[in-house]
Amino acid sequence: MSGPSPTTSPWPGRARVVGRWTARLGLALGGALVAVLLFARVSAPLGPFDATLAFQPAAGGAQVELPPLGSLAVDVYDGPLRLDISLESVDQERARALATDPVRLAGVVDRVTENLQSAVVRLVWVTALVALAGAALTSWAVLRRRREPLIALGLTTAVLATTGALGAATWRPEALSQPTYTGLLVNANSLIGSAEDIVARFDAYRASLEDLVANVGTLYATLSTLPAPGGTTESVALLHVSDIHLNPAGFDLVRQVADKFRVDGILDTGDITDWGSEPENRLITAVGDLGVPYVYIRGNHDSATTAGILAAQSNVTVLDDSAVTVAGIRIVGTPDPRFTPDKSTGDDDAGADVLEESGEELADVVETLADQPAIALVHDPKQAPPLDGLVPLVLAGHTHERAVEELSEETLLMVQGSTGGAGLRGLQGEYPEPLTCTVLYLDPTTGALQAYDQITLGGLGATEVTVQRVLVSADEPGGAADSPAVPDGPAGAGAIAPAGGDAGEQAPVAPPG
Repeated sequence: MSGPSPTTSPWPGRARVVGRWTARLGLALGGALVAVLLFARVSAPLGPFDATLAFQPAAGGAQVELPPLGSLAVDVYDGPLRLDISLESVDQERARALATDPVRLAGVVDRVTENLQSAVVRLVWVTALVALAGAALTSWAVLRRRREPLIALGLTTAVLATTGALGAATWRPEALSQPTYTGLLVNANSLIGSAEDIVARFDAYRASLEDLVANVGTLYATLSTLPAPGGTTESVALLHVSDIHLNPAGFDLVRQVADKFRVDGILDTGDITDWGSEPENRLITAVGDLGVPYVYIRGNHDSATTAGILAAQSNVTVLDDSAVTVAGIRIVGTPDPRFTPDKSTGDDDAGADVLEESGEELADVVETLADQPAIALVHDPKQAPPLDGLVPLVLAGHTHERAVEELSEETLLMVQGSTGGAGLRGLQGEYPEPLTCTVLYLDPTTGALQAYDQITLGGLGATEVTVQRVLVSADEPGGAADSPAVPDGPAGAGAIAPAGGDAGEQAPVAPPG
């Protein structure tokens, strides 16, 4: 007699169903992910930048890449996809228009926000469509059943909707003020200070642009009241600039002074950029349009790439323990041996001996020349002492403080302030740094310094403009023997005279109104 038949267990069938749906889900998501990684990206303008946006598989948040400086990450939402924004390049026309138009400048934050929102919305739609297409095509190609693409579309839609809902539910806008930096950007906070302070100060600067430009025009009108730099003799006029630090106002000042003062050449003692990075380097080619010879040495914030891009401009000469002649004036120069933005090299800790060795190497070059140069260019004043007695005039920068001093009875050291007002960092201190440059007047035959005009524009947020002409007497280092005598008397308000020399004349320009 046979017993009752055993009951068939439902678990094997359910396991097959679960396995089948798991395979479908994995296949759909795999196809969607591959398609997204290959095709789901958009290009968009973000202010002056051309950017590329894409989603990447990661633990949520957003990351902004600024090659080669590094990146900053913001933990602004949770989810399986991270928003990656890569700033590919700087559009020179948009950057120039932004820097010179106060109206554009006033709305830059709103404009970048609108551009970013529009680009993200477009990226979401592109990503969703690409993911659905990738899932459907992969399911059809592998399973070869008519209904599988529809199932894949449904599964992928559910996953995308869940991802979007998770991101919206965990949105943390306060995290935008607490980014995590990598690469060279680790030092961004210490270099430019509080973002809130910079915004507040830049608003003040923007509000005063109209007065500042008006004062520049008034400044040029005062030139006719100043004594002739070379008396009855002709002079070679060379413009000394330094530490522009990529400030568009600094470039504009260089352009205007070069034109209005009719200089024969421009001498740049370095730090034309702040990081020596590729985005910055796309802006410095503007010096190629100045129309006069431009002699440059690399500062401690300028990379070798920066120097190479400048050297490619037809009017630019990059000195590296070498010499050049401009309008009959022989000039030698050496770069700063450091590149301090790269914290991995330890250049920040380099002692004065490294700088002095650099000056000694240039001194060795000078001693091999048949004719004594009239001017030597160094970036840091600490490079100057080895040139004492070999070159009558040494020009430097780096300190952001203008100074004129005698190294000896034979050599005069002139340290420029910052032609760019220290760039963004000029907004960090209590009193914004002024924009400074100096026009040098030299004897075309001997190269001796006859006089110089010290030009100062009030720093960011200020509107005062002054020009001071100092006549160099024959008994001063670098002085021309036929320079006119300077009357004895105290220096004018704010005047700066060489140590042991007589004060020059200053033409102050008061703020309008």
